[in-house]
Parts: sequence; C-alpha cells; structure tokens
Amino acid sequence: MATRTLDSPPSILPLYARAAAPLIPGASLLPFVPGRGDDIPELELELAGVRADPDDVAAYARVCGFALRDTLPPTYPHVLAFPLHMAVMADGDFPFGAVGLVHVENEIVQHRPLGRAEELKLVVRPTPLQPHPRGQTFGLQTEALINDRPVWQSTSTMLHRSQPPADGPKADEMRPDSAHRPTEGLAASATWKLGGDLGRRYAGVSGDRNPIHMHSLAARPLGFPGAIAHGMWTKARCLAALESRLPDAFAVEVSFRKPIRLPGRVEFLCDTEGAEIEFAVRDAAHHTPHLDGRVRPLEARPGPDESSERKST
Repeated sequence: MATRTLDSPPSILPLYARAAAPLIPGASLLPFVPGRGDDIPELELELAGVRADPDDVAAYARVCGFALRDTLPPTYPHVLAFPLHMAVMADGDFPFGAVGLVHVENEIVQHRPLGRAEELKLVVRPTPLQPHPRGQTFGLQTEALINDRPVWQSTSTMLHRSQPPADGPKADEMRPDSAHRPTEGLAASATWKLGGDLGRRYAGVSGDRNPIHMHSLAARPLGFPGAIAHGMWTKARCLAALESRLPDAFAVEVSFRKPIRLPGRVEFLCDTEGAEIEFAVRDAAHHTPHLDGRVRPLEARPGPDESSERKST
C-alpha cells in the first residue's frame, strides 16, 4: 500500500471539483479525474499535527446538539479527517467520483475522550469494493493517533449506486437497506424538527458539501427527490442526545436506512437502561426507519504518556 504524508489538510473546494468532474461526459479520461480505475486504489494518507479549532468545535456542537466541553464530541474527528477522505476519493485512480455516493454505515471506536487541545495524527485508507444489492460498497478507515497509538478509529461504508452484476449476490442473500432492528422496547424520547437549511448548516461546520444535502435542485439530478440530511449529522445528533450516558470508551455503530428528506420531522428512540444502548431514528408521522444504532462500552486504555499530556493541556 502506498503511503502519502501530507504537510497540511487538503483544500476541500478543489477536491469537490475533481470529485464532481466524472459527471461530465469524457472528463474521466483526464489523468487527475477519478473514474479511470477498476477498483479502489491501495492508498494511505497521513497528516500529523492536527488540532481542532475551538471556534469550529463550538459551531459544530451547536449544529449537532452537543454540550460544549473541554473534550471533543465523539464524532468530531470524522470532521477533521474529512479532507483526507475527499483526497482519497478524488485520486485519479479512484473508479468513480465521490459526488452522489451514499453513506450507508458508520462505526466509531473511541478509546478515551479526546481533549480539544490535543494534537493528533490522522491516517485514512480505503477498503476494496464489495458487491451490494444496489451497486457496490467500499469503506473509508480512519485512525486518530497520539504518540503513534490509536485513540479513535472509524469506518465509513459508502455505497456507489449502480446496476449490480448479473452473477452477483441477490438482495435476499444480503442484508437489504430496509432491514432494521426491531424497535420494541425503545421509547420515543424526543421529536426533532429539521429545517430545510439543515444540510447547508451542517456542511458549513463539517466541510461535507455533497450536493445531495445542499438543495433540492442539486439533489434531484443525482437521483434524490429532494435534499437529504447528512448521515453523520443524524449520528452526531443521536450521540448528543445520549451524551450523559456515554462512557469514556465505547464503540458505536449505526446503519443509515431511508434518507431523511429536508425539511422533516423525526423521532429519536432509545432504551432506558443497561450498559449497551440501542437507539433509532424514525419518521415522526409514518415511522419510516432512518437510522438504527448501538453503543457498546469498552475498557478505556490511555497510555501513561497520553494521560500526562492530557493533564498538561
């Protein structure tokens, strides 16, 4: 696997231009435009010296519903790594552009809370294509390290919608997107009214300006009836609602089901006791499944050097 060490975070806007270029007929013939490869390239990006900006963290916390603390929201390292995600998907050997991809699953492992002033090294690598009833999926694996030890990890599973091969797996041989955990025993604890500008507001604090989230006029040419909420906003909003129950070290996995069309109104459901937390997001009127998730507590494992560094910040 080829490793590229970056000196600074990549600029998002030029990457989006390259990610959208495959939508233009013939553009993929250019060497710097994605679409020339047959599979995901074996590529790893590293960026050291990453620190969160306090004002950016505060703005993110307001949009997602987190309390402002001296530690990062557990989803915020995803924002720090997002420019690297885009750089991987904008590589000329990538088989398709990032614009129009659908985030279908996400898992985060937080080994301990991260101080807002701590310096991180980020490592991002993609995984090979896998068949899916609605096309193909691949993963974006991310590690945040301190003193070369992982303190936060995630895997984002992305769907490239296409006609699956005739000899590929059928929908009944794989878990379809519409499958979801039963919600019996989960109590509706909140109703969230989502404004039509939510996609643009979250884009402003996360850098994720995929057109499917920005406006109906931009989402419709990409196959969506209107603008949809970011999956990572939905996950972050759920964890903000559970913030008082989250342990220091935990794994949280979610599956994104039907997209949340904006504007919208959804219910947040969760169980009320137990070490593991099951939660879900459903349409408030029709109970359409939008997200299913589970939090599992882990044993915290800070190293002695990390502990002393956190106390000094």
